[in-house]
Formats: sequence, structure tokens, C-alpha cells
Amino acid sequence: MKYKLTINNQPYEVEIENINARPIVVSVDGQRFEVQPEALNQPQVQKEAGEKKEVKDYHPHPAPSVAPSLNPALSGNALTAPLPGTVVSIFVKPGEKVEAGQVVLVIEAMKMKNSIRSVYSGTVADVLVDIGQSVAHKQALIKFADVGEASWM
Repeated sequence: MKYKLTINNQPYEVEIENINARPIVVSVDGQRFEVQPEALNQPQVQKEAGEKKEVKDYHPHPAPSVAPSLNPALSGNALTAPLPGTVVSIFVKPGEKVEAGQVVLVIEAMKMKNSIRSVYSGTVADVLVDIGQSVAHKQALIKFADVGEASWM
């Protein structure tokens, strides 16, 4: 690339062969020089016009972010299935108050009916299963809006 520069009121014609090469070969008024630029304040040169360089900030220890859990069983305020089976009865609905130890639903597994008791006392926010639905072990069954004392019978 050719440039016309004025230094101390003297005009010079400067040609740079490759700005990315080290040393840089420069012709000043027909005389050839090899120039080693200083490490500080070097210009950023792109290889092609229109080339975009994505700059990302580096954070070696990013702050942990807590995403809301898609599985209500992991949120800490849900009653989970103690065994896999089929829901045959539901005794509560959203908005009802439940006491710890109260039977909230029945799951049938291997032709045996299992009464599922609430381990929490509180208000039911949502019933996450329907009658006839198959449930997996530890699947969330009932979500509580507010949780009182826990009972671990």
C-alpha cells in the first residue's frame, strides 16, 4: 500500500509491502527499510476488508446462575411418587389446605393400591397428575404454594 506522509514539513512517499509480516518491509522514496514495530500501541489490522472479529469478554470465574427448574420435583416444594404406578384416586385440588400425613392420592402398582400421604402441611398450588396417568418413581405429583412443617413418618 502506498501512502503520502509529511514528517517535519518534508513530504515522503511510503510503500508498505505487508503490514502483518515481521519485520515490516517499507520503501520510503524508493529506499528500502526493514522496520520492527514496538509491542505497545500496535494498530489492529484485519486481513480482509469487511472481516469482522468477534470479541468476547473472558471471565475465569463466572457468577453461577440459577435457572428455574423445569422439573417441579427438584424445586423442593413438591410431593413426589415413592414408586411407579398408575394414579387411581386424587383427593385434593389446587387451593386446598393439606396437613402432613393426610392421604392426597392413591397409586396402583402391581395390583396393589398405595395411599400416598403428604409429607408437608401447606396449600396445594397444583395437582400435576390426572386419574389414569402412569407415573414414574420420583415424578412430581403435587406442587405446594406454601410449605409448612414436614413430616417424615
